[in-house]
Amino acid sequence: MKQTSLQGIANKAVQDKTYRFRNLFGLLTAGFLFLCWDYINRKAGAGVDRIDAIAYEENLIGNIQQLAGQVQQGIYRAKLILRKYIPKAGGKLRPLGIPVIADKLLQRAVAKILEAIYEQDFLSCSYGYRRGTGALKAIKDLTGELNSKKYHAVVEADIKGFFNNIKHDLLLEMLLKRIDDKPFLNLIRKWLKAGILETDGQVMHPVTGTPQGGVVSPILANIYLHYVLDMWFEETVRTHCKGHVYLCRYADDFVCAFQDVKDAERFYQALIQRLARFGLEAAEDKTQIMVFSHVKAKVKTKFEFLGFEFRWAVNYWGKPVLKRRTSRIKLRASIANFKIWFRKYSGLPKKILFAKLNRKLVGYYNYYGVTGNYQSLSSFVYQIIGLFFKWLNRRSQRKSYIWKSFKELVNYFGIAKPRILHAF
Repeated sequence: MKQTSLQGIANKAVQDKTYRFRNLFGLLTAGFLFLCWDYINRKAGAGVDRIDAIAYEENLIGNIQQLAGQVQQGIYRAKLILRKYIPKAGGKLRPLGIPVIADKLLQRAVAKILEAIYEQDFLSCSYGYRRGTGALKAIKDLTGELNSKKYHAVVEADIKGFFNNIKHDLLLEMLLKRIDDKPFLNLIRKWLKAGILETDGQVMHPVTGTPQGGVVSPILANIYLHYVLDMWFEETVRTHCKGHVYLCRYADDFVCAFQDVKDAERFYQALIQRLARFGLEAAEDKTQIMVFSHVKAKVKTKFEFLGFEFRWAVNYWGKPVLKRRTSRIKLRASIANFKIWFRKYSGLPKKILFAKLNRKLVGYYNYYGVTGNYQSLSSFVYQIIGLFFKWLNRRSQRKSYIWKSFKELVNYFGIAKPRILHAF
């Protein structure tokens, strides 16, 4: 299948919002899978079959032809998903599901077809896992809305264990609104029902959820929340509110702003009931309603969203200003990650070590380098330099550097300085 076929699907989805697509399954040819191979991460870990992308690529033509043949003959079976756990802030662990490479490739093909359809349906309030948008765009748009001074209350929310609690039957019902192709939907059903190989060797058979780490999971998650939250907010919440309302959602993390505080209170109660209808629950520690208004800038209320802390303050002339800085939780988590990183790499030759360190710092600035956040960036780098000094002195039993010689070393190799890269 050519890119023009995907464009044709997209055009049809725009023209007719009620159209149900047929024969999508027939698009999953070897040729289309070859095109999708370019979107596979070559560094991705292997699944339960221990075959990574590099090994799969050694016989790419044969492997893809075999996979396409299994799909078209109806004998394709989804393999077990390998469970891995990665650390989160606060000492928690995030479960990831790693499909085998062949399943990843087929999921990528299905995801591209779904994107061609649903990108035409998704609303502008949805920022996560979509091309041409992302977290920084969400931060920028949210900043612009709050700076308009139209809003006086905020509901910040996060859905507890969202990816694990998506109801399969409800998701498939949602997909039926746009897709009239049983074999294509059966593929998705197979991935939803695929067994998960846990770290202790047990195989779990999920009755809800879609694994984080699955290539098709992000688009399925967005489709679910498109109907559960976005459309409901646009068609129902907005029409029942007296004042201005605004929704900004990145995956299962979202913020709603209200001009009328009573609207916010009613929404908060309705939200709990709405989520429950679809098997979801708001995370108590990350969901709250608050007065958040420029007219009460001296009241130090704040909320966090996508790694940033938002708060109203007053400037030198007593005027309210909206400020953003790196979330304290994210700041501490980043410093903790750097400690682990220094422990792993501090023994490298200095030229390589400084180059790697600077790449990490630049990556940090690329995200957190927004207007008004320079002080937080500077504080972060100051602490990182202190850690660097500490770990360089652990390279041998004797203390290698005092501050004077360390500063000379830093001046010679250079450390990337904090930079504001996004002028919101």
